[in-house]
Formats: sequence, structure tokens, C-alpha cells
Amino acid sequence: MLRLINRTAWLFAIAGGLCAGAVALLTVVSIVGRSWFQAPISGDFELVQQGTAWALSMCLPWCQVHGGNIIVDFFTQRSSARAQQVMDGIGCMLLALMVGLLAWRTAAGALAVGEAGETSMILGLPGWWVYAFLAPGLALTCLIALVQAGLHWRGGDLSRLRG
Repeated sequence: MLRLINRTAWLFAIAGGLCAGAVALLTVVSIVGRSWFQAPISGDFELVQQGTAWALSMCLPWCQVHGGNIIVDFFTQRSSARAQQVMDGIGCMLLALMVGLLAWRTAAGALAVGEAGETSMILGLPGWWVYAFLAPGLALTCLIALVQAGLHWRGGDLSRLRG
């Protein structure tokens, strides 16, 4: 199970990285087109905004797997190892609750925006796409944080999740 979660997070991160690269390339092409040919890519702002949001969402699970999120341990660094594990578990649980709530609300938002028929201003892209593409990364981050909370509280080895 842990290996499957790790592999899925890795695949999400690869997809997010490819999307970020595509957004960067789109930005360069649009800027060059604007300055050299007075012909920017129409709707580039919409695509950059949506692509960046999706890329970040897809990279969050990999970041969580490797403990890349910010931990403020200034006040807890003198605590015992067991106390730190318990507090880290609480932190993981709080993160899981937050991203779980975000995943749920973005999925609900996708349905609501889809029913309303909203589209982007320039390209006319369906508005629900953005919300629907954010939810899987957030949901996987929630799952990873829940698993990590359990591992912290049981005194388990988090490196097993890292592959």
C-alpha cells in the first residue's frame, strides 16, 4: 500500500512538473510573440493561471511524502523524540483535515461551476476543469498526511512511505 501511494505521488509530481514546464514554455513563446511580432498567445494569462494551479496541486503529494512542507520546530526541538512524533502526527492530521476539506470543496465547486456553465473570459474554457484538476492532488495529499499521522503515532518508520 505504501509503495502504491509513493508511486502515485511520484507520477503526480512528474505530471505537475511537465505542466509547469509547459506553462514556462507558453510564457516564453507569448512574451517573444508579443515583443517581436506583436502577436501574443491569446488567453495566455488564463492558461498560465490554470496550469500553475494544477502543477502546484499535483506536486503537493510528493512534497508531503518527503516532508518538504514547513515545520516550525523552534519550540519543540527540546522535546523528547516520542513527544515530537506525537506532535508531528498532530501536524499531519491537521494538514490532512485542511487538504481534505479543500479537496471536497474543489470537487463540489467543479460540480457547481459545471452546472452553471461558467467559462473562461478569453478562451471560453469550461470553468469546472480547474476545480476538477485540483481535487486529485489535494485528495492524495490528504491520504498521505493521514498515513503519516498514523505512522508517527505508532512510532513507525516514515522512510517506508518514501520508497
